[in-house]
Amino acid sequence: MSTRVVIGAQWGDEGKGKIVDLLSDQADYVVRFQGGANAGHTLKFDDKKVVLHLIPSGIFNGNADCVIGNGVVIDPVALVEEIKGVQEMGFSLEGRFFISQTAHVILPYHKLLDQLKEKRRGGDAIGTTGRGIGPAYVSKVSRVGIRMIDLLDREILKNKIDQNLQDINFALENLYKEPTLKTEDLMAELEESIAALEPFICNTTNLLHEGINNHKNILLEGAQGTMLDVDHGTYPYVTSSSPTSGGACTGSGIPPTALDKVMGITKAYCTRVGNGPFPTELHGKVGDELRKKGHEFGATTGRPRRCGWLDLVALKYVVQLNGMNELTLTKMDVMDGFEEIKVCTKYIIDGKETDVFPLSLDDVEKVEPVYTSLPGWKNSIEGLTNWDDLPATAKSYIRFIEEYLGVKFTIISTGPKRSETILL
Repeated sequence: MSTRVVIGAQWGDEGKGKIVDLLSDQADYVVRFQGGANAGHTLKFDDKKVVLHLIPSGIFNGNADCVIGNGVVIDPVALVEEIKGVQEMGFSLEGRFFISQTAHVILPYHKLLDQLKEKRRGGDAIGTTGRGIGPAYVSKVSRVGIRMIDLLDREILKNKIDQNLQDINFALENLYKEPTLKTEDLMAELEESIAALEPFICNTTNLLHEGINNHKNILLEGAQGTMLDVDHGTYPYVTSSSPTSGGACTGSGIPPTALDKVMGITKAYCTRVGNGPFPTELHGKVGDELRKKGHEFGATTGRPRRCGWLDLVALKYVVQLNGMNELTLTKMDVMDGFEEIKVCTKYIIDGKETDVFPLSLDDVEKVEPVYTSLPGWKNSIEGLTNWDDLPATAKSYIRFIEEYLGVKFTIISTGPKRSETILL
């Protein structure tokens, strides 16, 4: 029995979906524990390409029960569309897909407020996906949220929407100068989705505790990355949840004592979507080449990702914060053809050198990265599945990272497909 959590070790988009899909054939439960439909996990197998936003990435490989935990905020309409897509591919969810009763619901007013707030911020916009994630978490912590279990009682649902619309409509009319919303319209919009989701809604915390008691293998799937954590990331340019090992426990109901493996997923370089500081960002030819070779465009939004060299100072911070005891390196094949590869090993802030990631946004924005240069390789490693077939300089690159971090890699990804993987 093992309980492993898979965590993004950068600013998201590290390839967690592929790794969860790969590992899920050994799992009894695969659990998504935070975030919402702002996440896009891309999977490639059997010449298929699938992007999942809410359903755990373990749905296609093996027979694991797939769980959406209480820490996720769910857009019912988007989830039903995703369920239909999975079923059309020939995969059944019956008896193996479960939604937490206490997961919060994204309603149309959350998406509307998200987009209006971003527009109002202008040049100071956070860079959200506009899918209502932040406002839904605001409702949750303001104790006015609507949970999945509330969908099952139409009278309770109607009363809660009525109460929420009093404040929301006041803001729409007086602050944003937008048309107000009607409870009846929102109820009608939700009806079809409620009917489709009702069979899957249950007490998932109890389900997972039974799994622990019966010595089952549990795989916890995070969305986004640690550097976007609302507490520990580059605040305020962060997501609205906790994509960390601590967040895995909070968002699933699994106790910390049950975790025995914490896997961090990092690319061989860095990317970031949206606004916010990015110490190793590259402007120019090299950054453009990484973006082109790595197909660095958002799975959810299509936005081009900002690209840069691997930041080991930030990565070491993430490893310590999550207690990571195993690592996966993705997109190693994107580094093919570079004569020189740089990695950031120290920062200079106000003339002082440090290897500690700063928590002040002002300090992060001042960072001057100090790089160590490593030799690249000319041979293509795309699709390799054997460690011994890697060029010596590629192995040295991997070992350099391991030595800096004090944690070993157990998986090296050499392409987007499930099969293009080196298992160590």
